[in-house]
Amino acid sequence: MSAPQNLRVVLASRPVGRPCPDDFRFEEAPIPEPADGQVLLRVQYLSLDPYMRWRISAAKSYAPPIEIGDVIVGGTVARVEVSRHPDWAEGDVVLSAAGWQQYALSDGSDLRRLDPTIAAPSTALGVLGMPGFTAYAGLRNIGQPKPGETVVVAAASGAVGSVVGQIARIQGARVVGIAGGPEKCAFVKDELGFDAVVDHQAPDFAQQLAQACPDGIDVYFENVSGHVWDAVLPLLNNFARVPVCGLIANYNDDPAAASGPDRLPATMREILAKSITLRGFIQHEFVDAQQDDFLREAAQWIKTGQLRWREDIVDGLEQAPQAFIGLLDGKNFGKLVVRLDR
Repeated sequence: MSAPQNLRVVLASRPVGRPCPDDFRFEEAPIPEPADGQVLLRVQYLSLDPYMRWRISAAKSYAPPIEIGDVIVGGTVARVEVSRHPDWAEGDVVLSAAGWQQYALSDGSDLRRLDPTIAAPSTALGVLGMPGFTAYAGLRNIGQPKPGETVVVAAASGAVGSVVGQIARIQGARVVGIAGGPEKCAFVKDELGFDAVVDHQAPDFAQQLAQACPDGIDVYFENVSGHVWDAVLPLLNNFARVPVCGLIANYNDDPAAASGPDRLPATMREILAKSITLRGFIQHEFVDAQQDDFLREAAQWIKTGQLRWREDIVDGLEQAPQAFIGLLDGKNFGKLVVRLDR
């Protein structure tokens, strides 16, 4: 009988436009042996997130691109299988960055021990993880909603947008979500408790959004861009704040074949005329100062029922490439997670 192997997914080629399954390659390698000061992790859950599209591109970004042949990056929840580290014990469940593979080594510096009494371990990849903290940091540092203001959230049923809207409501704002399709819109309104929701797939989307925001928009949390931004821009109030978290409508664009409307002149005109603050951010710039605050507050909101979430779980690492492609097409419903180990 052959020895167990480590199944992993590596970058086979850089996508041009929309990724395809051939851009990813499955490999088997020996399960690594931990040295002194290391632990062997067995991945239980893998997070799929839109930022990964940038990492498999060669375009200049906030982090270096994944090289051809490298394991695809990704946040993971893992179990410590073997420990040769004094701070970690076999059986510990941790948040890690093992990427798209079944096993990985760590020196412990990138691990966070998880408390299963707060919520299921998979939530460390969503509502209690990077997406949740992204929502928290973007609102706290850039959006800064005040009681009674109108906050609009794009991709409101997703991992980040759903948390943005709920935190804004906790802070006393009126929250309008934007989602795609009746099922997602119903979830945002009925389960998450947004004050209003608008379907961006509706032919009269811009008119519906204007009706949902009779007093204009004070904070717009940008996750999408494209035609959603076109509808939001004229509704922004004086001194509106726009945290720019994601641009998923553009992630598959081929820079060499760029087409469509030039939104820059209209955007710059509104920024100037209305004294709008528009600021991009990456959550890690706030982690050291604010992650502990987030984890403490989010755990309390979960305990009181003020913070809810939805997970979209697919089973098997073999499903990761197709699930990721679907994520970029908006096919997921909630935080997309791959379950490797039941």
